[in-house]
Amino acid sequence: MKLAPHPFSLRQLQYAVAVADARSFSEAAWRCRVSQPSLSAQVAQLEDALGTRLFERDRRRVLLTSAGEQLVARARVVLREVDDLVDLAQRSTDPLASTIRVGVIPTLSPYLIPCIRPALRRAYPKLTLLWVEDKTPVLVAKLAAGDIDGALLALEAEIGDVEREIVGYDPFVLAAPASHPLMTRKAPAKVAELAGESVLLLDDGHCFRDQTLAVCSGAKAQELEFRATSLPTLAQMVADGAGVTLLPLLAVATEAKRARLSVRPFAAPVPGRTIALVWRRRSPLGAALQQIARTARDAFASLDRDRAEHGRSGGTRQRP
Repeated sequence: MKLAPHPFSLRQLQYAVAVADARSFSEAAWRCRVSQPSLSAQVAQLEDALGTRLFERDRRRVLLTSAGEQLVARARVVLREVDDLVDLAQRSTDPLASTIRVGVIPTLSPYLIPCIRPALRRAYPKLTLLWVEDKTPVLVAKLAAGDIDGALLALEAEIGDVEREIVGYDPFVLAAPASHPLMTRKAPAKVAELAGESVLLLDDGHCFRDQTLAVCSGAKAQELEFRATSLPTLAQMVADGAGVTLLPLLAVATEAKRARLSVRPFAAPVPGRTIALVWRRRSPLGAALQQIARTARDAFASLDRDRAEHGRSGGTRQRP
């Protein structure tokens, strides 16, 4: 089957969309970095090719016609698809020189991303990472739908059938005000010590809640009826006397310090979560995401070494 050439160009569609956005030929020309006569001529050619007027023009304003509203809307879709085509081509030649969308859960993003971002920038200077923060079920759905390319999650959560690369292990610590009886003991905490204690946890939807709830339920701790919406709120509520809680070690330097909480590490087997970068099976970005995960793992390991060195040099876990 022979394919006839299209009567208009993508550039002409771009000019029409620019005029529709700016409601001005002169402003659209400035945005497109062309002269106004050239842009006006191209839009006129597009209108001739389509056989209808897209804009009403006078000396004061530019308005879309009824047909123009519909046609410009379709032009936006066409241009978006072309952008996706170009992006796909760029990704196929060098995915680490393109844009990759990565989801991250709220109990990780403020603590892990600042740790790994400098290493990722050094390793992949041409890569743009767009971080999308949301709860695990939402990110898993976005990943399946193709709205994101990968996600930093805890493997202990329900994440479906995905490829994965482990970034590191984030142990949990016991956190409470310094005056709490559990904080007067110097030895690592045993999970059994939580028996009968009032424990404050995160609200439903956070996978960290499910992970800590499993620990507390096993110890027959008593969960408080009210729940926190975030780790900063959780730490502050515990600081105000709402029982005790568990914090991921990644968050201790920020949240326990800010809320002036004391913390105790747990004795083995230490409860915690396994952080991993996950992506769809057969994703064309699989190899690139695996490289990113390994770089993140090296940065995370450096953080662990720094924490261990701080502990050997006289740092204390009682008051971060």
